[in-house]
Amino acid sequence: MDLPIFHLDWLNNRFLIGIIAVLHVFINHPLAVGGIAFVSTLEWWGRRTGDARWDKLAYRIMTTFFVITTTIGAMTGVGIWFSAGLVNPIAIGSLIRVFYWGWFTEWIVFVTEVVLILIYYLTWKSWTAQGDAKKRSHIRLGFGLAAASWLTMVLIVAILGFMMDTGTWLRDKSFFSAFLNPAYLPQLSFRTPVAMMMAGGAGLFLVVFFTRGDREFRMKAVRAIALWQLCWSPFAFLGATWYANIIPSTMIANLSVANTTQHFAEWFSIVKQLVLYVTLGGMVLAAWAVIRPQWYPRAMYFVPFIGFLFLLGHFERVREFIRKPFAIGNYLYSNGIRAQDYPLLQKEGMLKHLTYISAREITPENQVRVGKELFMAACSRCHTINGINNISSNLEAMYGKSKTWETDVVANYFVAMHKTRTFMPPFPGNDDERKAIASYLVWLQTNRDEAEPAQSSGVTIPKTEQQPGMAQQR
Repeated sequence: MDLPIFHLDWLNNRFLIGIIAVLHVFINHPLAVGGIAFVSTLEWWGRRTGDARWDKLAYRIMTTFFVITTTIGAMTGVGIWFSAGLVNPIAIGSLIRVFYWGWFTEWIVFVTEVVLILIYYLTWKSWTAQGDAKKRSHIRLGFGLAAASWLTMVLIVAILGFMMDTGTWLRDKSFFSAFLNPAYLPQLSFRTPVAMMMAGGAGLFLVVFFTRGDREFRMKAVRAIALWQLCWSPFAFLGATWYANIIPSTMIANLSVANTTQHFAEWFSIVKQLVLYVTLGGMVLAAWAVIRPQWYPRAMYFVPFIGFLFLLGHFERVREFIRKPFAIGNYLYSNGIRAQDYPLLQKEGMLKHLTYISAREITPENQVRVGKELFMAACSRCHTINGINNISSNLEAMYGKSKTWETDVVANYFVAMHKTRTFMPPFPGNDDERKAIASYLVWLQTNRDEAEPAQSSGVTIPKTEQQPGMAQQR
């Protein structure tokens, strides 16, 4: 909490992370984790059958995967942690402290993966031309690269699972209890086959472009890729079932909002049905392609991959939301405040413990200004003033747009907000601070205001705590 606040008031901080993270998962799962195993299998099949067309198709698909993963994929992978470090540095700092050696290992694996993918792609043609022995070595290199790609998922999923359910770590503070958290193996068992199925979807998408003029081979490729998807689908179903069954009941209660946002929660059943229909539709299309590839419409080559992107994007949104109000389960709230610090802050107030604040006491003259600063410290990681999920729109939905809001009513809502909306953290301050934030929010009803995040306006400290000659704003 006690760090300068980076804030994007037009986009929303969560939305920034979400865009980068979902784009990275769209690339990482189908093109890296599943894609390398898929391409290596095609290359192996080409050698086994003696049909050079398989090898040519595998190389063309690998070219596409290579270009995307080493550019957009690499940048968004780093971008997730960079943006998360800006928006919620306490959360990232906590995760680094817990998973230091796991993260260190992951970066070694990542560098190894980058080196191997360069060697694998750049030596494809030269090693193929040197005979069967060298080709076998190249195929083994491909499967080794696939293992390294999967190992990055093995390590990162431990961190993702920990953020959902810390297990016994709160009690024993052990690295291994954090790594082997209750959500780890179920999530890994779900993500792995889904990545393989998505790789098949991406491959089917590309087959249209890479088998022009050879309908007979295209039918073979369509059947083989669809069979790849169907073979992985039972494992995806089992993984999804296991994963769904370990989600705590408190998180299950957030599903309706997680699926469709608070404003469209009544659409929950429709979205559930849509997810089911897309899943079943993908399986039907795969079975169709295996049984009668010659009757498979060309337009349908794109549908499975698009369907997979929808399902994975929806899954990522739900996974991120249902753990609310926590950023790290039962340890750190989404506002960057540790759960164990709440009793102290609620007793003594946030102002006493915030460094970057303009005043230590609330007066009638500074109430609105300090209320805004408290809002930025406690609320701005999820809410904006004028942008996505802006606080004024939320209050209008609660109290009406034409009716004058009352400071005491808004302040009293803060006491009960965690109970009425369990995905929101409890209010972290004392009674005077509740009233100060409420005063600022009521002031917003009739006044236009802009956020003043640290990256644009600098930071302030109380005048009484400055050294001689220091300016108040830094």
